[in-house]
Amino acid sequence: MPNKEYATYKELVEKRLTELLDLSDVHPTIKNAMNYSVCAGGKRLRPVLNIMANALLDGDTAETLDIACAMECIHTYSLIHDDLPAMDNDDLRRGKPTNHVMFGEPFAILAGDALLNFAFETMIANAQRHPQNLPAHLEAMRIVARGAGVYGMITGQCADLENEAKILTERELEYIHNHKTSALIEASLLSGIALCSPNQTQKDALNLYGRNIGLSFQIIDDILDITSDEKTLGKSVGKDKDAHKFTFPILYGIDQSRQIVMQKTQEAVDALSIFGSKAQPLIDLAQTIAKRDH
Repeated sequence: MPNKEYATYKELVEKRLTELLDLSDVHPTIKNAMNYSVCAGGKRLRPVLNIMANALLDGDTAETLDIACAMECIHTYSLIHDDLPAMDNDDLRRGKPTNHVMFGEPFAILAGDALLNFAFETMIANAQRHPQNLPAHLEAMRIVARGAGVYGMITGQCADLENEAKILTERELEYIHNHKTSALIEASLLSGIALCSPNQTQKDALNLYGRNIGLSFQIIDDILDITSDEKTLGKSVGKDKDAHKFTFPILYGIDQSRQIVMQKTQEAVDALSIFGSKAQPLIDLAQTIAKRDH
C-alpha cells in the first residue's frame, strides 16, 4: 500500500500487536498459535482503515490503536477458521503453513476462539482507560461485534458455504461479499470514527466507502485466484474452482469484473467528497486496492 500514512499506521499496529500478544500466564501452545498467525504478516488493512477513519475526524490515534489491533485479531481468527479442513481446507496462508497444519486442528480452533475473545478483552481494557469517552467506546465495540457476528461476517460465511456449487445472480453474490468481506471493513471504519462524535452523514459516507472497497477487494481476490500463482499470493490458488464457488469472474469474466471493480472504486471515492482533501489517504487506498496484484 503506497501512501505515507498507511506505512506509518501499519508500523504502529505491528508494534502494538507485538506488545499486546506478549502474553503471560497463558498456555504456551495457544500463545504460540495466536502469535504465529497474527505475526505471519499481512496488509493490516482493517486496522489501518480504523486509524485513517479516526484521523479523518481529528481523533486521537493512541485512543483508537487498540481497537485497530482488535480488528486485526478478529480478522486473523476468521482466517484461521476459514482455513480449517471443515471449511476451505487450505494448507498455505501468507506464504506459510496454515495454523492447523502447524499446531493441529484442535489448537487452531482454540487459537481462533482465543483471538476473538482477546480482541474484546483488548477493547474493554482500552475503554476503561478513557472513561471520559466511555459511551463512544461502547458504540465502537457494538459496531465491531455486529460486523464480525451474525449480522455481518458470520452470515456471509454461512451464505458462502451454503451456495457452493450453485449458480448465483449478481445480487446474491453481492449479498455474500457484503457480509463476508465488507462488513468487517465497514466496522473497522465506523468504529474508528465512533470515538469522534460523528454525524449521520459522515457515518453513511464511510459506510458506503467501506462497502464498495470491500466488494472491490473480494472481486480482485477472486480474479487473482484464477490469474495468479501460489508464490505471488502466499496462499493456495484455484480453490474457488475446486470448491465449485460461483464468483464475479465466473459470472462476468475477468475483464468485466475489473470494470466492476473500477466502478465500485469510483463510488467509494465519491462517497468521501464530504471530507474534502482530508480523505486523500483513503482515496489513495481505494485506488490501490483496485489495482493490487497480490
